[in-house]
Amino acid sequence: MSEYLIWHNPKCSTSRFVLQALQDAGVDPAVRDYQQQPPSAQELRDALDRLGIAPRGLLRRKNTPHDGLGLGDPALSDESLIAAMADHPVLIERPVVFGPGGARLCRPKETVFAMLAG
Repeated sequence: MSEYLIWHNPKCSTSRFVLQALQDAGVDPAVRDYQQQPPSAQELRDALDRLGIAPRGLLRRKNTPHDGLGLGDPALSDESLIAAMADHPVLIERPVVFGPGGARLCRPKETVFAMLAG
């Protein structure tokens, strides 16, 4: 089993860049197309804990049903946002890389290099 895991969207140029950067560094990450294999609400909670961010920090707005679902309402609870991401994985910002040194949302894409550096 790989020490690294990437929540990947093969249609996303940033996600492809990060995956290639990992591979170029000699890392053979486990790749999870998170839209085809969505994380559960508990996996999202665990990821947020590892990332050290609140759900809004992992919430993608562009080209998603974000506005149609009313997710911009500041009164929504963290659990409501997590449930929305679990139900609509397109709402999860990408790519997220999990490794032995922690986890990072690799936006901007160059963030992956800091993760690889230690």
